Amino acid sequence: MTPEQAVLDAHYMARALELARRGLYSTHPNPRVGCVIVRDGQVVGEGWHVRAGEPHAEVHALRGAGERARGATAYVTLEPCSHHGRTPPCADALVNAAVGRVVAAMQDPNPQVAGRGLQRLQGAGIAVHSGVLENEARTLNLGFIKRMETGLPYVRVKLAMSLDGRTAMASGESQWITGPDARAAVQRLRAQSSVVLTGADTVLIDNARLTVRPDELGLGPDVTALAVARPPLRVLIDGRLRVPLTASFFAAGPALVAACATEASVPEYREQGHELLNLPGSGGHVDLQGLLVELGARGANEVLVEAGSRLAGAFARLGLVDEFQIFIAGKFLGSSARPLLDLPLVQMSEALELNITDIRAVGNDWRVIAYPAPRRSV
Repeated sequence: MTPEQAVLDAHYMARALELARRGLYSTHPNPRVGCVIVRDGQVVGEGWHVRAGEPHAEVHALRGAGERARGATAYVTLEPCSHHGRTPPCADALVNAAVGRVVAAMQDPNPQVAGRGLQRLQGAGIAVHSGVLENEARTLNLGFIKRMETGLPYVRVKLAMSLDGRTAMASGESQWITGPDARAAVQRLRAQSSVVLTGADTVLIDNARLTVRPDELGLGPDVTALAVARPPLRVLIDGRLRVPLTASFFAAGPALVAACATEASVPEYREQGHELLNLPGSGGHVDLQGLLVELGARGANEVLVEAGSRLAGAFARLGLVDEFQIFIAGKFLGSSARPLLDLPLVQMSEALELNITDIRAVGNDWRVIAYPAPRRSV
């Protein structure tokens, strides 16, 4: 491949990734995918996957290209699927359209595909190249990739704190630490997630509903419509069933309650449109690993944890967090206020180290994106 061709491939793949990002709020449980078809240096077709059960990105792009797809190059952010799911295989669609070349950003981690789509194309005499802007493509679908590779969803913990590292007053009061711009960013995190998860204390103290509020998303009308059409599953961890069914959280819509309870409690929840999931646990504490396994089995790609210091700390202690998003407000809450995490450590060697990848202003607040660093071997 010539350097000139490599530059062109990156250019068109960047456009395909831009299209794929349009599905940020709507494709669950499917990955976000974009496709661009180029012939004789001209874009003749574009497409992106909108939602599960509808045509994939390649199909939309091929429809736009029509006969001009013959001999063209198709740029796809994820290996074209090769299996029959809710839609026919995209690899077959590309073969039938007689494209001359397919460039994929990355191989599909889905075991049902995993290279078979590219093999199908090569077997039909189509030139194939993979790995163009792969890091960007992987970042776009971190949750889907993790679920395909491990069976577990990608866990993102959102925290809001003051400059002195406090998240709530001693009474538990925490509304509002951050300003409207930070809250809008959190709304967008909720909208892109498969699951929004919280604990009983947050619901009881803050009267939290954990819904996506369209007027706070800060998105255009078309994107907002997509986001609210696929609300995330709201999950409440309530080991002892302390939250009454009359709470605002339940009035806001169907929810999944993870508890250490008996089946005798199930009908009452079911009658009101909710699901009670009984999981193993001790002392009223739900098995968080087991819950994530269950959510992954249900197709959850991304889980957003919005909880108090105890539950957030439990996820951190168990090594279940993939990403922290920490919003920092320019205020002090004082020494008697609650800490960011319930993470009792004694020695410096026990510290949970983070790799900070992004710090930026969000209105009058700051957002830090950080990832747990691998544990050092002694």
